[in-house]
Amino acid sequence: MAFCIAASLCAQSATEPNVQGSGTTVTKDPVLVLRPPAKPATRPSAVTPEGRIHLDVVVTDSAGKPVVGLDPWEFKLMDNDLSRRILSFRSFNGSTVKPNPPVEVILVIDTANIPYDDVSFVRRETAKFLRQNDGRLAQPVSIFQLSAAGLRIQSQASLDGNAQAAVLDQMTINLGALRSAEADLNRFQYSIQRMADIAENEARRPGRKLLIWIGPGWPMLNHQNYVYGFSEKDRQRYFDAVVELSTRIREARMAIYSVSPAVSTEESEARNIGYFKDYLKGVESARKLDTGNLALQVLAVQSGGRVLVPSNDIAGQINRCIADANTFYTLSFSPGPAQHTDEYHALKLLVDKPGVTIRTNAGYYNQPLGH
Repeated sequence: MAFCIAASLCAQSATEPNVQGSGTTVTKDPVLVLRPPAKPATRPSAVTPEGRIHLDVVVTDSAGKPVVGLDPWEFKLMDNDLSRRILSFRSFNGSTVKPNPPVEVILVIDTANIPYDDVSFVRRETAKFLRQNDGRLAQPVSIFQLSAAGLRIQSQASLDGNAQAAVLDQMTINLGALRSAEADLNRFQYSIQRMADIAENEARRPGRKLLIWIGPGWPMLNHQNYVYGFSEKDRQRYFDAVVELSTRIREARMAIYSVSPAVSTEESEARNIGYFKDYLKGVESARKLDTGNLALQVLAVQSGGRVLVPSNDIAGQINRCIADANTFYTLSFSPGPAQHTDEYHALKLLVDKPGVTIRTNAGYYNQPLGH
């Protein structure tokens, strides 16, 4: 069984025409191309002059509202239970102090894993979000569509929701051949590789991003006994994928949010009722690897994002995710020397205030100098 993380994103243009009406007018999908990398002078990095590891941090109170105005001395950073010195700190309050560039929202419509009956509904709900407030979006938004035909992405984000909805309306839906009864393993590998493609691409671009993955996620193979047939070589490949993917997501400053329609099938129910919570702890070695460590919901929590309870109010779910966009903190620190390659470090951030919830990257893989 082979598995690898792709090193670059292969954007696919449309090849199937869309025939409208009974006449002969034929239109094609909008051109969706690879997002251009940032210029070297402005390219951000998870490595800052102040510290090698960069974290974006969201702090909310018991009612879920953002907590603003915290000072750096109110934070305590624990790295594998050792206190680390915070070397840089910035606070964004969503009004007088805003991030530059603005936080971008990436909507990924996952037609490769959404049940047949939900695809059109999810697209309508996404269009409803884009057209709210007369199409005036609060954050720049990009639309990605994952299907059996590949991953289609926009070259530029936009604040024009009506224009983005028009782009979405013109996208064809290719449900493809990933949905055969024996295709769960293929969908698992295919979906993770596309996530890696996105993270690789976004790591080249400046600023923080909220990636909202619309769909229940890919199959959790461990609940279908696939994992017990893996060889040690297979486990090592999947562990390498965990290390690479988590690193790229952090370097891209990308928090992942899992949004999905209400449970409509037994398969989607198995993915959303909490099985993923067994795999939230970072995996330290290939020996401890399980395919559940690569579940969409696990990646979301570990990135500092959220897993929303499945709901048919997809537009409302997206708005709840975007509430995290502009009120947050950034900090950096430098880890100690690694004793071996792919050395996992669990992170814990504490704030000297009662009743708050803190979301940031759950950990990172440290490497020896020169690795």
